[in-house]
Amino acid sequence: MINKYGGKLPDAVGIPEEQLRKASKSAVCKINIDSDSRLAFTAAVRKVFAEHPAEFDPRKYCGPARDLMTELYKHKIKEVLGSDNKLAQLD
Repeated sequence: MINKYGGKLPDAVGIPEEQLRKASKSAVCKINIDSDSRLAFTAAVRKVFAEHPAEFDPRKYCGPARDLMTELYKHKIKEVLGSDNKLAQLD
């Protein structure tokens, strides 16, 4: 999504989901997914700027960025990390 809206990050990815699944089932105590959340936030901001180039109000581009990050976290928690019983804390 970043590249679709003018970004130049062809190889930017977080940790592959299969590796996250494997780590979440082992004795690993902490798993970072910050790269994925930063990519999601940046992608959403770029999308707003591409579709509305005159926008300058942070509330108009940070809101969609936070929403995309929330959806990413819900996906990772439920579908990847197997901790869907923790999901209510994000709602």
